[in-house]
Amino acid sequence: MNLLTIDNISKQYSERVLFQNASMLINDGDRIGLIGVNGSGKSTLLRIAAGIESTDAGTVTRWGHVRIEFLRQEPALDDNLTVLQTIFYSDSTQMRLLRDYQQTTLALERAPDDPTLQSRLAELSAEMDRSGGWAAEANAKAILTRLETTNFDDKVATLSGGQRKRVALARALIDRADLLILDEPTNHIDADTVAWLESYLATTPGALLMVTHDRYFLDRVVNRIVEIDRRELVSYVGNYSHYLEGHEQRHQRLADAEKKRQKHLRRELEWVRRSPMARGTKQKARKQRVEELMEIQFDSGDDQLAIDLGSRRLGRRVLTAGNICKRYGDNVVLDNVDFELAPGDRIGIVGPNGAGKSTLLNILAGQTQADSGSFRWGETVQLGYYDQRSIDLDDNMRLIEFIENEASLIQTRSDMPHWLSRPPRQKGQTLDAAKMLEWFLFPRKMQWGRIGSLSGGERRRLYLLRTLALQPNVLFLDEPTNDLDIQTLAVLEAFLDRFSGALVVVSHDRYFLDRTVDHIVQCEGGKLGPRYPSPYATFRRLQDEAKNARGTQKDRPAKTASDTAPSDAKRGQQSQRTPKLSWKEARELEAVEAHVETLEAQKEMLLEEMSTNSADYVRLQALSEQLEAVEAELETKIERWMTLQERVE
Repeated sequence: MNLLTIDNISKQYSERVLFQNASMLINDGDRIGLIGVNGSGKSTLLRIAAGIESTDAGTVTRWGHVRIEFLRQEPALDDNLTVLQTIFYSDSTQMRLLRDYQQTTLALERAPDDPTLQSRLAELSAEMDRSGGWAAEANAKAILTRLETTNFDDKVATLSGGQRKRVALARALIDRADLLILDEPTNHIDADTVAWLESYLATTPGALLMVTHDRYFLDRVVNRIVEIDRRELVSYVGNYSHYLEGHEQRHQRLADAEKKRQKHLRRELEWVRRSPMARGTKQKARKQRVEELMEIQFDSGDDQLAIDLGSRRLGRRVLTAGNICKRYGDNVVLDNVDFELAPGDRIGIVGPNGAGKSTLLNILAGQTQADSGSFRWGETVQLGYYDQRSIDLDDNMRLIEFIENEASLIQTRSDMPHWLSRPPRQKGQTLDAAKMLEWFLFPRKMQWGRIGSLSGGERRRLYLLRTLALQPNVLFLDEPTNDLDIQTLAVLEAFLDRFSGALVVVSHDRYFLDRTVDHIVQCEGGKLGPRYPSPYATFRRLQDEAKNARGTQKDRPAKTASDTAPSDAKRGQQSQRTPKLSWKEARELEAVEAHVETLEAQKEMLLEEMSTNSADYVRLQALSEQLEAVEAELETKIERWMTLQERVE
């Protein structure tokens, strides 16, 4: 069943044309991922589909009584409502019932003897019984909790930007709609929550239209990709992996068609030049066809982001930090954190929101003062910090002025492969600010515009240019996948492949982490965990195995203490229930105890060696396999030790 039809729409802002005769159908069961470069009109198209923004031409038809729920990038919420009231703030019958029940309950708390309120609450309670409202309320609280929001009575005005986005996302998920439109739903939630959201959306009925830069998310959730390409909407059946193949084939067909047109045009021009004047009528028709061929405008789509910037030499000492502590009121964010960064380190930091990841980077970058602890940078370090807030962007400044203030001239890299350099250039050349902006897809006429006129994604792309223009040899990237389009991320990943400095990435994007870092660290409870080798799936597996091993060892001392020093009564009971150890079993117990100590020592040595060889991925893989084998054998020996120890007098 067709839910929404977008037919031949056009949309333009000033001189920027976003859409030109663009069309798209959304049917029930469609799960569409919308992609395109920053500034191409993705969020605008979502607003048009939601009926919030009009088009310059064309029609948007919503068939029947289709309900649409829209999650904006920056949700507009009522600051006077609580979290739970916000969730129930909807026109659907179920949400109205829940909202009335909550409001009546609160009113009755203020006036418990009011008979009108008592009667009204009884009516609403009965209606909740009939309509399944209690289950809906429990589901709402469960989804809020899964999205890291547990203080249901907090006022929206007290929430951070990330918390507001998660509350708005919860409302969109809870209030079931025929068409769910999501603009960057994976921003501001951690990797575990993203994985949960994948599963939730995969089992939710209805249609889905969303913008996200999380490529794993697109692979696992959508069944169709729609790309904004050359001001048109191009549809590809399948997930993101299928799109990559289809996109390449389509562009090859377009390029082949353009070659044929050029060849045909040259042949026609040659015929017109050589043909005799006597054939007046035929020649006139031929000339008209030539003119039509010449009027065809082929957009090659070669305006691709180029990141071809050099970096400085990095010495042997990079960063050493010890006992970093930071608290905000009673909230301990960082608790005696140690962190070391060596040349060539490529580390990803993950963890729940509010765990202190950004705070740690801000402290190390000198933007926030630690309560205690110290850190020391190497003398040759030039830090480039791409933070979440883009704090250095001045909306009133022109783009060209902003980059000139940071770096008027910059040296390109001499080892960049030709395919990453568009347009082609001489190796190792010096660029001015205007050329740098062109490489980051800001044409000359756009460079004199104000920063305040840019879209969210364009602002982040400009900030990325500012970060790399400093030619850093150490990079801090804090949630780089938020607001950057997929094409920019792909080029950034290719740049980082050849970046020879040290890299620290804070991100919930599993795909980006897998592409860019060698080790992943968990930040939680004010602490940094051990470094595990990437990819993300390996990190999670090793982390879970380490937790299970710690749990086994934690249980063992309690059992050992009770068994090695039992009371007389207990010893008597044990001797009656189980036979004593034989001489052979007693010798086995001694051998097992010695073996356990040896295995524990081996485990400590392997963990220490993994930390020492953190930059050697190949060596880390081998050490990781050895560690798994040692932990498995250790668990087996401990179980045997416990069995024998239970029979000791």
